[in-house]
Amino acid sequence: MPDSPGGGAGANLLGAEASPYLLQHASNPVWWHAWDDAALQRAVDEDKPIFLSVGYSSCHWCHVMAHESFEDEATASLLNEHFVSIKVDREERPDVDDVYQKACQMATGQGGWPLSVFLTPDRKPFYAGTYFPPSDVGGRRGFGSVVRWLAQAWAEHRADVAANAEKFAESLRRAESAAPFQGNQGPAFDRAAADEAAVNLLHMADEHNGGFGSAPKFPNSACVSLLLRYGRMTGMARFTRLALRTLDRMAAGGIFDHIGGGFHRYSTDSRWLVPHFEKMLYDNALIPVNYAEAYQATGNAAYLDVVDRTLSYVLRELAAPGGGFYSAQDADAGGEEGLYYTWTRREVLDVLRGGGGGGGGGGDALSATEADAFCAYYDVTDGGNWEGRTILCNSAPLHAVAFRFGIGDDAARKALRAGRGMLLEHRARTREAPGLDDNVIASWNALAASALAAGHRVSPDRGYLDAAARCMDRVAFGMRSAGGGVNRVARPGRDAIPGGLDDHAHCANALLDVFEARPEERYLERAAELGRIVRDRFWDEESGGFFMTEDGGGGEGDGPAQRSLVVRPRSRHDLSVPSGGSAAVRALMRLHAFTGEAEPGRVAGRALAAQAREAAENPFAFGHLLNAAFSAVDDPPEVTIVNPGASDIASRVLSMYLPGSPVVTVSSAGQLAALSRYPYFAGKPFGDRTEVYVCRAGACSAPMDSLGQVEAELAGAPRGGPGAAAGAPADSARSS
Repeated sequence: MPDSPGGGAGANLLGAEASPYLLQHASNPVWWHAWDDAALQRAVDEDKPIFLSVGYSSCHWCHVMAHESFEDEATASLLNEHFVSIKVDREERPDVDDVYQKACQMATGQGGWPLSVFLTPDRKPFYAGTYFPPSDVGGRRGFGSVVRWLAQAWAEHRADVAANAEKFAESLRRAESAAPFQGNQGPAFDRAAADEAAVNLLHMADEHNGGFGSAPKFPNSACVSLLLRYGRMTGMARFTRLALRTLDRMAAGGIFDHIGGGFHRYSTDSRWLVPHFEKMLYDNALIPVNYAEAYQATGNAAYLDVVDRTLSYVLRELAAPGGGFYSAQDADAGGEEGLYYTWTRREVLDVLRGGGGGGGGGGDALSATEADAFCAYYDVTDGGNWEGRTILCNSAPLHAVAFRFGIGDDAARKALRAGRGMLLEHRARTREAPGLDDNVIASWNALAASALAAGHRVSPDRGYLDAAARCMDRVAFGMRSAGGGVNRVARPGRDAIPGGLDDHAHCANALLDVFEARPEERYLERAAELGRIVRDRFWDEESGGFFMTEDGGGGEGDGPAQRSLVVRPRSRHDLSVPSGGSAAVRALMRLHAFTGEAEPGRVAGRALAAQAREAAENPFAFGHLLNAAFSAVDDPPEVTIVNPGASDIASRVLSMYLPGSPVVTVSSAGQLAALSRYPYFAGKPFGDRTEVYVCRAGACSAPMDSLGQVEAELAGAPRGGPGAAAGAPADSARSS
């Protein structure tokens, strides 16, 4: 154990940190430091290499490696003697994680968490990997062997290590460099690029199970949105079918928590059955937007049900006091992955037939027939479908189960709903809950606010808009940084960590999403302020791209967060979370439309032109950017609804699938008067009836007060250029 718990070189120094992940390691015998100037200087002063371990609190394999290696006295002794060991929470420092994930991918072809990287004292990586087993197995070095081997290499072959580190560093520098933007690179995005991107994405698809590739399978929400949008734009049903099949299979599979709502991180198999059981806020913000779009495109209430059950989970399980949301729930509970979410048939039947199990108030008991029907619908069997237990999944159509057990569809639906409620109550009351990561992260909260705003469009009576507004009050306004931006993370006891590009760009978009439904000028003003920060602090005019961090030349960016990075990372690829660069492009395009300012539009167009070719060739890595780019081709209309409460037209218009279109609902004359200085709202008076304006390319329709007029206007212009289908068949079918 550490020699001097009070601090110093021979101590684990994480006890004073605020990060839930770092605190999980505060009692390790490893002398952990946080990533700060003192730790980095110690490596230089003592001429010791750095062992960098990056993870997050709900990461299952992080827990495994911690138990196997970091809690082991012998391994800790090796690290303490030969290395300066640094722990990083990727939620606090996504910039550090990004740089060294790229190094790991260069070395091994893959990345992930826990990330394990060995650095020279000047922070250049020379060896990288993810999870290491504690001992040598199957020809693979165990972690103890790796530590001994690298310590010996540092002591005896320093020149070789330094040369390897310099090669790594040079590769990182090349990866983060960008060619100067050429003005003749062509238009920002055109129909040919859209076609190429959609076809390339289709080639990656699993048309049987939905999604992309094989196992492990991630939701890839932006790509699903892209398929839906392209299918609507062109009228080519194959793209729409793939998007809907993906959503159908996900909602039926074990990746969806059928009892409590919400989606797990990813599926370990190709058919969405066996998830990795952690739940992330960002997944449960991105995915419900897909289902809201699917509901708008089809009118199928099953998609709306998934929206409501997912957002209800977020509001119930992740809501933070004072607004905003916590970041994740652990995969493990009671020391076992998935135990909280899986069942035996006997457990299920006992709860359902007992009306909540043990008098817990879970509702009236189901009959034996209803309980058996519940088990048939959710694939609950004696043998289970995973390690002797059952991951609930929808294995048969409801009407087939109802017919088999001799009950009507409505009765079966009611029994399923009641049974889920009983199991949810029983699970919460009797089982140890998964660990909660109570970081409030600006960018992830912004995604959640955007999801709630999307939920408001399709379920306006559920209170989603109020929750979105509270979230933005907490994050975009309440986490304001000294220089006018946003801080990255909020948690009691934590010093402010300046937000990166993703925090500012996602917050700008979320503010605009709330603004569309509740057009108070303060939301637009704050979004415009964040848009200026994005351009001033993160934009690279020379290359036409965005940096992930500020440059450290002054202001909020002048600190260890930037100076200690071996390279300044760029924000380009859309991964689990849309990149800050893609979010910035979308936010700037929207700010240009709302405010009429030219500069946001210029920067967005330049960024699209710089990346259009690469995005079309590799759509899987640019899904969010492509959804923004399609506006250059799809010509989405701008819709404004004035006095929406005077008729039901507003709810009908909001239920339409209008990808990329702002739909602003102005509810009072005061709102409209405050916004009259913006060109977007000019010439749209507030009257005593509901009126709808549809605008394209600066030209607006006359005010319309009937749904038929609105539908005709929206369907009147061909979409997507030559060969594109006019109108939106799904909208017409839903409205008839």
